[in-house]
Amino acid sequence: MNPGFRRLLALTTVFVLAFVAVLALRGWRPGTSFRELFTGTATQPGQFRPEPFTLPDQAPLRLEDTQLLTRLNDEYARLTEAVVPSVISIDTVGVRTERLPDGWGRLQIRRYPTQGQGSGVIVTKEGHAITNHHVIAGQQQIQVTLHNGKTYLATLIGEDSLLDIAVLKIKGEPPFEPLKLGDSSQVRVGQLVFAIGNPFGLGETVTQGIISAKERSLSDNQRDLFQTDAAINPGNSGGPLVNLRGEIIGINAAIYSKDRKNPGFQGVGFSIPSNDVSDALAQILKRGRPIRGFLGVEMRDLDSTISSAINYDGDTGAVVLRLTAGSPAEAAGLQPWDVMLSFNAKPIHSASQLLALVQASRVGQPATLQIWRRGQTLELKATIAEGSFAETTAAEPDEGTAQGRSRDAKQVLQALGIVARDLSLQEVLRGFRGAVVTQVAAMSLAAGRVEPGDLVVAVNQAQISNANELFLHLAASAAVQATSLQIIRDGRPLRVNLPPLPKEE
Repeated sequence: MNPGFRRLLALTTVFVLAFVAVLALRGWRPGTSFRELFTGTATQPGQFRPEPFTLPDQAPLRLEDTQLLTRLNDEYARLTEAVVPSVISIDTVGVRTERLPDGWGRLQIRRYPTQGQGSGVIVTKEGHAITNHHVIAGQQQIQVTLHNGKTYLATLIGEDSLLDIAVLKIKGEPPFEPLKLGDSSQVRVGQLVFAIGNPFGLGETVTQGIISAKERSLSDNQRDLFQTDAAINPGNSGGPLVNLRGEIIGINAAIYSKDRKNPGFQGVGFSIPSNDVSDALAQILKRGRPIRGFLGVEMRDLDSTISSAINYDGDTGAVVLRLTAGSPAEAAGLQPWDVMLSFNAKPIHSASQLLALVQASRVGQPATLQIWRRGQTLELKATIAEGSFAETTAAEPDEGTAQGRSRDAKQVLQALGIVARDLSLQEVLRGFRGAVVTQVAAMSLAAGRVEPGDLVVAVNQAQISNANELFLHLAASAAVQATSLQIIRDGRPLRVNLPPLPKEE
């Protein structure tokens, strides 16, 4: 072959190979075949080429293969359809007041609106609805939204702050669709339940779970609660917990969360049993306020010191410290240092449990008390009276607080001028302890030092857990010395010093 022709052929081959390489580098993308590349059918950048696909046209299982699950699915849906129309979403509007310094040593009052959300359930054809007390507490306007999207204003008929229940009346035209209150005494651990509410303001939401436990006590004043793993989140408060018949067996009240600033579902929620709710509802609708049982006895949990002092070798019960004069306990023959073993045949394990049983008893109902006294087991009969536990005030202290004082406790507390209440369930779950000041009398020793809304956590460095303990410490201290209060105000810890009472002439 001619050498010149060979050189030309070699150069031509190199040129063709170089051209093909450049073309391949510019047009090739993952998934592009060489045939598409050289035939010019490859998709250029920015262009779309339809992809071949085949979708299945049959489910992997037939309904006949999952008959039980199919029936459950249909029944869950029917249950939800029957229950949801009775559940309401609640929006509230209130005004919060703050006292701020103005730079000149004076305090300015600033008011700004607040908003809240919660849930509720209609329980009468006339439009009475139940929610939590903490949902509407301190709110000036309450608006409810029904399942059909209609909104109405609602008024507060009455409330039970200790039980954390409030009764509303919807300002609309009846009849409404109510839900039946079931018998919570028949609830069993492990049974299926559904929680309905308005979590995070999203609107009606249904979650499903089981009853995880019963008789959960979260505070001394709060009755035993149901624990459930049905998802309950902020905004679910006041909504119903229903059984498979669609009956209300509880009112969702609280959740457990380690993150207090941003609480969320942790698989542990609490509901107020429907029997307690039903009693409170009837009392509020008939009298406008809750009616609680009263025995008139101050109790304390047993410990090794007390048991040794009274020679009691049992491991259950609660010991009687003192009796209220003229009370059912005194009439029944109870004495200090008796050990309460059972109340109406229910064994007593703590003083708070006995308090819950007494408060849940109907006024005028006879109660059987089994007690231990100096080595003997006795049975006494008491008739439950009506008591007021809504708020303990300085004007009306417990009669037992005055006994053994150098100055009358009522006089001391009136001079201090402090009115306080126990913490609500929601406040206890947020980790607070103490008593909340609700009023300070003008011209009193506490005026200008203590303010409504202050959380008192300790008196003279002794921690307190409720309003009664606050008054006991104040009555004992202020009569003879200056008294130091540790308080929390607007999230800030403060120490307030109260002067002693002036000496009597």
